[in-house]
Amino acid sequence: MCLNYEALWKTNTVLSNPPTPSLCDSPSAFCKVGVGICYDIRFAELAQLYSRQGCQLLVYPGAFNMTTGPAHWELLQRARAVDNQLYVATASPARDESSSYVAWGHSTVVNPWGEVISKAGTEEEVIYADIDLQYLADVRQQIPITAQRRNDLYSVTSVQRGNS
Repeated sequence: MCLNYEALWKTNTVLSNPPTPSLCDSPSAFCKVGVGICYDIRFAELAQLYSRQGCQLLVYPGAFNMTTGPAHWELLQRARAVDNQLYVATASPARDESSSYVAWGHSTVVNPWGEVISKAGTEEEVIYADIDLQYLADVRQQIPITAQRRNDLYSVTSVQRGNS
């Protein structure tokens, strides 16, 4: 997998407050991809909606800072991956200590078991990871959370689409 950093980083003009969640589901796509931006990774509900729509990979370009990065960046990626049994990829700018905003860095790919399978450091770097759809299916079969979800007790619905 290779993410075009320059295209992903222009989140303020490309992905600001989309009217509905952004999905990539073309017939030629390798897998179904959901896209969020930086702060969206904090909301389990958006990831759950993507999962229910069949996403196998969630991509979050983001720039956590030197306070939230060490505490939350990897933790949230691993949580979204495990909560929804899918791959999570994040793209972060490299750390620039001379900038007015210092990003944590550490672009990462996490598998559905919550394992970090590829991770950049703080410098500019390209990372690669295999998105293994058979492994994804195996994880979902081993712990069938989708089939065992307690929809009789709670539900997550999309306001824009009016469904879950």
